[in-house]
Amino acid sequence: MRPHLLFPMLLVFVCGGLTLLVGLEAFEAPPPDGNATIRAKAGASEIVISTTNRVAGAIHSLIWNGKEFLDSSDHGRQLQSASSFECDKDGISETFNPTEAGSLADGAGDGSSSKLLRIRARGAELETTVQMAFWLQPGEVSQGHLARNQTVLSNHLVSKCVHIGHKSLPHVIEYTVTFTLPKGEKHTFAQFEALTGYMPAEFGRFWKYDASKLKPLDDGPGEQGLPVVLATESGTHAMGVYSPDQPSRGYEMAGYGRFRFPPQRVNKWNCVFRLREPKGLKPGDYRYRMFVLVGNLEDVRTTLDAPVSYTHLRAHETGRN
Repeated sequence: MRPHLLFPMLLVFVCGGLTLLVGLEAFEAPPPDGNATIRAKAGASEIVISTTNRVAGAIHSLIWNGKEFLDSSDHGRQLQSASSFECDKDGISETFNPTEAGSLADGAGDGSSSKLLRIRARGAELETTVQMAFWLQPGEVSQGHLARNQTVLSNHLVSKCVHIGHKSLPHVIEYTVTFTLPKGEKHTFAQFEALTGYMPAEFGRFWKYDASKLKPLDDGPGEQGLPVVLATESGTHAMGVYSPDQPSRGYEMAGYGRFRFPPQRVNKWNCVFRLREPKGLKPGDYRYRMFVLVGNLEDVRTTLDAPVSYTHLRAHETGRN
């Protein structure tokens, strides 16, 4: 058994005693089943979200109105979360990169290097906690830079709470992510990709939400400061993201990214937060709230635009009416 002594203690706290400590050894219950589905009505269809053991309980599928919104071909292309540290120094985010669904080496395989610790799925709500694998294995290289991690499995946890629908808004998926930084690591810069969605190439129209309108957004690639939406050419299917926690201090013109990968036939959006602390980031929880919009392009626009949605969400999260 790997000597991850921190995590038996965390399991007792988080999962209600699934691990029994006896002397120096830990006896773990069987891993939870990561195959789960939640659903709820949104307009003329349901939003159906599924997780799998293959990606350690990350979201493998999101279907609305007969169409799959995700391209889950490897272990990086889900609706999922990841973190990266000290990437401000070399600009390479993958050299110390805990990732929810698993590692690059997991490829298109049936297993994940990440470890699902807890899952609960009921009705329209999903909760998971995952011990994240590093995206690169020890000795692997990204853009000429060697992986800085010495193990396959990190000591970093990510927990998510996902609820389809928010108040009177059926096309909103309320999505809260908590990253837990372990003790014993020294980091001065964190980049939290709180959420990213990898979508099939047919979601090829990029939009930004600006002053009650959806405006065309160029390919970038990269981030800018306005909520992004990816849609099909006809606009019959679209997905966007907004966070009341944006922007990060010092990164007011960033936070919402869009990327097109023609060779892989996949497009991506993300919602990113950054923290810098020269004396070192404190271990513990870092929590971010997001709202994922799913429907047709007009559903997404009106949900962002309505007083009870875009502006209401901001007021709700700060306690204003």
